[in-house]
Amino acid sequence: MPNIKSAKKRVKVIATKAARNKAISSNLKTDIKKANLAVESGDANKTEAVRFAVKAIDQAVSKGILKKNSAARKKSTLARKLNAAG
Repeated sequence: MPNIKSAKKRVKVIATKAARNKAISSNLKTDIKKANLAVESGDANKTEAVRFAVKAIDQAVSKGILKKNSAARKKSTLARKLNAAG
């Protein structure tokens, strides 16, 4: 445990940021899974699910959770699945 006041504050701040990052990352994974499931099952709202997942991916990039290239790869994979499903 840190003894210095600023180090104690850093521990608190880092814990808060880590919790926020984990929540965003978890929600992102959930949105991607929902979009994949909608595309594979052929739901009527599959395009809406993919659009929602792409939005979540873009938000994760803006927050610094994902890098731009991995986000582009995830969006491309979703788009390919959606186009293949017709």
